[in-house]
Amino acid sequence: MYAFQLERPTSTAEAARLAAAGARPLAGGQTLLASMKLRLVSAEQVVDLSAIGELAGIRRDGNAVVIGAMTRHAEVAGSAEVKAAIPALADLAGGIGDRQVRNLGTLGGSLANNDPSACYPAAVLGLGATVNTTKRSIPADQFFTGLFSIALEEGELITSVSFPIPRRAAYCKFRQPASRFALIGVFVAQTDAGVRVAVTGGGNGVFRHQGLEQALSANFTPQAAAGVSISADDLSSDIHASAAYRANLISVMTQRAVANALG
Repeated sequence: MYAFQLERPTSTAEAARLAAAGARPLAGGQTLLASMKLRLVSAEQVVDLSAIGELAGIRRDGNAVVIGAMTRHAEVAGSAEVKAAIPALADLAGGIGDRQVRNLGTLGGSLANNDPSACYPAAVLGLGATVNTTKRSIPADQFFTGLFSIALEEGELITSVSFPIPRRAAYCKFRQPASRFALIGVFVAQTDAGVRVAVTGGGNGVFRHQGLEQALSANFTPQAAAGVSISADDLSSDIHASAAYRANLISVMTQRAVANALG
């Protein structure tokens, strides 16, 4: 581990000032600290966000659930507010990693890292959520820009995420046994405007599948999802699964998610 200076501000404004000056934000720390230990990342100054109370918490705001960036996965999974409004989101949070991961990891940290196999990006994109920052509000369709890449500017911090409440939704993932990341995860949400389908685990970052969205907007059934041809183009192949296998998983996980959403 490199030597570094640790800052622990108690306000978002102070954290943003430090981040703008070059400090690396620390949320749950599960990616940043491991990267520093492996000397893949060098950070002379780290700003710990855990003491900023205003960045955590869950509240209902009209037809949306607003979750603070420093809210832990376990808190989302156990929240009565989330379970009542968007049970699929609570279910997703409860299936992330193991108990230790869920008690350390945060919503904002997951989104800022944008791991191509992470679960939360699928929920944000699938629900058409809005990511609120210290500078602006970013629609989900504009937030994820590629592999480990997001729309945040230097010094910009995620403060909360506003999740619209759908008519029905579900998330299904096929776990990689060792890491418990999604080999493929599919979040399906039916809204008044139509159906959104977000896929994680494909290897190139979270994405929406237009073919599945069109079929399910016309007929929200597992059979409609099964009738959509899933291309393996642009999906990754590795020691865990081929691109063709991942393509098949997208179809299967979507069918299961729709069935779960229908109850």
